[in-house]
Amino acid sequence: MNAPKKTKQPPNEALQKLGRRIKQLCIQKGYTNYEYFAYEHNISRTQFGRYENGEDLRYSSLLKVVGAFGMTMEEFFGEGFD
Repeated sequence: MNAPKKTKQPPNEALQKLGRRIKQLCIQKGYTNYEYFAYEHNISRTQFGRYENGEDLRYSSLLKVVGAFGMTMEEFFGEGFD
């Protein structure tokens, strides 16, 4: 018996907003491509691309991403997070 296919859930608005913030910060840091940022900060390039596109991420992954930007969680979710 075959396992049921996983259907891709449409990203929710909060995750899309999070992805836009990550993308915005990469651009502000001077990165033209998310892969360069991910590589330099030892983050999976595939996963980082998914985060930018609004896919779900674990809290520990979010902490790693926020830390790579040299920010606290308060700074990340503060000014500029729209």
